[in-house]
Amino acid sequence: MKLKTFGLEDIRDKKVLMRVDFNVPFKNGRVTDDARIRAHESTLRKLLDGGAKVALVSHFGRPKGASDPLLSLKQIVPDVERAYGVKVLFVEDCVGPKVQAALDALSKGEVLLLENVRFHPEEQKNDPAFAADLAKPFEVFVMDAFSAAHRADASTSGVIPLLSSFAGDLLVREGEMLGAVSEAPAKPFVLILGGAKVSDKIDVVGNLLNKATTILIGGGMAYTFLRAQGLEIGRSLCEADRLDFARRTLEEAKARGVRLLLPVDSVVAAVLDASETKVVSSTEMPSDRMGLDIGPQTIELFASALKDAKSVLWNGPMGVFENPRFAAGTRAICQAVADCTRAGAVTVIGGGDTASAVREFGFDDKFSHVSTGGGASLEYCEGKALPGMAPFEIK
Repeated sequence: MKLKTFGLEDIRDKKVLMRVDFNVPFKNGRVTDDARIRAHESTLRKLLDGGAKVALVSHFGRPKGASDPLLSLKQIVPDVERAYGVKVLFVEDCVGPKVQAALDALSKGEVLLLENVRFHPEEQKNDPAFAADLAKPFEVFVMDAFSAAHRADASTSGVIPLLSSFAGDLLVREGEMLGAVSEAPAKPFVLILGGAKVSDKIDVVGNLLNKATTILIGGGMAYTFLRAQGLEIGRSLCEADRLDFARRTLEEAKARGVRLLLPVDSVVAAVLDASETKVVSSTEMPSDRMGLDIGPQTIELFASALKDAKSVLWNGPMGVFENPRFAAGTRAICQAVADCTRAGAVTVIGGGDTASAVREFGFDDKFSHVSTGGGASLEYCEGKALPGMAPFEIK
């Protein structure tokens, strides 16, 4: 997808409202992962170099429409300053006279950070009057928060028709890279799906089944597919109401000539924090155990299927990677996809838990693109129009 972005003439010496996503992990008084903050640096730098006065607006946590000091963006000002190397001035609201006064007093090279936009209940209702209040002090709006682009909120879509509006660099990059692996991917195209639930991936499968060359299914969702084949899955995750979908998907993949691979072995345990684990074949799952990671034979099978790929989209880890005993599968697929990237394939990680895993294992710079949006990347790959992105699409 190609998006309308800004040039110097569009933002020179203008007052710009920039929607970012600073909904970052925060613990013991500090940001524990600033990847989302750093992702906006390119857009912000272009605006500042063009002489724009910039105010950043974001949500943080789930305050449910009321002010909460524990969810104030004031806490992350030092982290934002470190990430961008600029002076960041905090404004204790995101609308009203405080914003206008701070904007008027802003010096060249400084940046405003507005208070958590979700302190106002009107934000998530996409209230037109609130959107107008957000837009009032500004001349230009730049949408750069891809991870919030699937939300039709006042600060993501409501302000777009009220100002001269453009997509930022991050939004453009997400559209280009996710489009490359979901709209007309180079073949062979390998789709890797994992995570806990089949229900989270139904629409992705529906949209990409006719485009994929091979589909690899791991994680908890694989056991619903194995059960649909009549196999014993013990105490592994299973969505009983998705068994028919799994059967239909297996049949459709076969009819279309799409190779769909499921785990042939698993790392199992009695409970998640068990010290005792073992590897079992998918045809020999003990009734009192649960599958918590793909096994070594499956790793080899999946890695082999990836070797000649020209396009790869991966959404969902292969196991409970947060526990080192069940991390080997996800780590191995990281390596296999990184190898594809080195060989010239376009490789995209679909955000959320998968992005967390690749960062944890040190692979975040080994792929063509790691999406900043979990839910947003899923909806994009489902073929849905995102309210905070679709208005910028160049047909």
